[in-house]
Amino acid sequence: MRVEQLFTGCLAEMAYYIESNGEAAIIDPLRETEPYIEMAKVDGAKIKYIFLTHFHADFVSGQVDLAKKTGATIVFGPNAEAAYEIYNGKDGEEFKLGGGKITLLHTPGHTMESSSYLITDEEGNTPYVCTGDCLFIGDVGRPDLAVKSGTITQEDLAGFLFESLRTKIMPLPDDIIVYPNHGAGSACGKNMSSETFDTLGNQKKTNYALRADMTKEEFIKEVTTGLKQPPQYFPNNVRMNKGINTSIDEILHKGTTPIDAASFKEMSEQKDILVIDTRSKEAYAEEGTIPGAWYIGVDGSFAPWVGALVTNINQKIIFIAEGGREAEVVTRFSRVGYDNTLGYLRGGIKAWIAAGFEIDTIGSISAVEFAKRLKEGSMEAPLDVRKESEYLSEHVVGVENFPLDFINSNFAEIDPNKEYFLHCASGYRSLIAASIFRANGVKKVTDVRGGFKDIKDTDAEITDYVCPTTLL
Repeated sequence: MRVEQLFTGCLAEMAYYIESNGEAAIIDPLRETEPYIEMAKVDGAKIKYIFLTHFHADFVSGQVDLAKKTGATIVFGPNAEAAYEIYNGKDGEEFKLGGGKITLLHTPGHTMESSSYLITDEEGNTPYVCTGDCLFIGDVGRPDLAVKSGTITQEDLAGFLFESLRTKIMPLPDDIIVYPNHGAGSACGKNMSSETFDTLGNQKKTNYALRADMTKEEFIKEVTTGLKQPPQYFPNNVRMNKGINTSIDEILHKGTTPIDAASFKEMSEQKDILVIDTRSKEAYAEEGTIPGAWYIGVDGSFAPWVGALVTNINQKIIFIAEGGREAEVVTRFSRVGYDNTLGYLRGGIKAWIAAGFEIDTIGSISAVEFAKRLKEGSMEAPLDVRKESEYLSEHVVGVENFPLDFINSNFAEIDPNKEYFLHCASGYRSLIAASIFRANGVKKVTDVRGGFKDIKDTDAEITDYVCPTTLL
């Protein structure tokens, strides 16, 4: 039996391709269908099942389009209800796949339909368990995303999760490989490891949530403490994952429409259209951009930042991309449900400049210059746009925290007449923040190149380090 983990760094998401004797299954597919279809084609296999561990909140999954193209059965655990045809598996139900089988283990807690999938190979061995958002490497799924007012609390869900782990997952063999749905960087847990798999035995030793002598009350307190507000797009993605959405093929066709510079300018000036510059941070900083455009570079954590910052899931978007990457950009917008991309600037920023249109630039200074000016007291408003936990762990003395995550809700605190100097960890998030400052009328905003990583190498005064895990 072939089991392949398919890691998508932008979302810190893992899907799984499983094949045995000409039959294949996909667990937690992304929106785009062709990679899975191509894998099965290479293996000479037919995709028989599409298994979902739960209704995802952090990305839009591709089960409906994939089922239409392959005839595969979409399988969810108990309690799942959707607008499309699904098969509700039962706890312990077995699904034959070639010479092996996949067994559904109902593991509620992250959500009520949450399920894990135990893989049995042709020899009867159980080498893997795909745990979805029930068990991560170093963490467990957060229990606050499926709360229903007046019906079920996060404490209730945490209690269900405790029972699921101890009755369904922990009794499995210690040498079984745990394959989760997410890794470090995902907002579906508090403190996930950067590792994408591990043995269950090692997780029992190292994962705080699997401590053998932990009581249910201790577990509930532990997993509900330190939870941050989830990104605003999460409820929209859950809704989309329960419904039937525009096909990915149609989204790609519309979104990859080339738009000439003159038409792009006209569209960019419409209030209901947002321009997003997706190029590298180097190209953005060196070449400038279109006035009013937001910067969200496709080579960073693109999709999660789009979801966190663009508050309207139906927002009309036109974009600037590096040549040849237009379809990739549209795909990554769609992964978090931003399906209303209308096209891209044909010829890129060079075509805009050739047309004689105005260019906007973000000022920048080095970390050394930042430290010098901070020491001299000649810097009006320096801001650290990292997450609060990063800031509390270690920051530059005299610099306030203004997390990019909450820039929309906190922007009223910004004085458009001040001059702001922004830094993050390495320069990606600070450029995003700077572009949003500019788009919202702040004329004087400067990016600190290299961010906190480079600032630490200067003589700037830094607070004592505190381990981030102690701040949860």
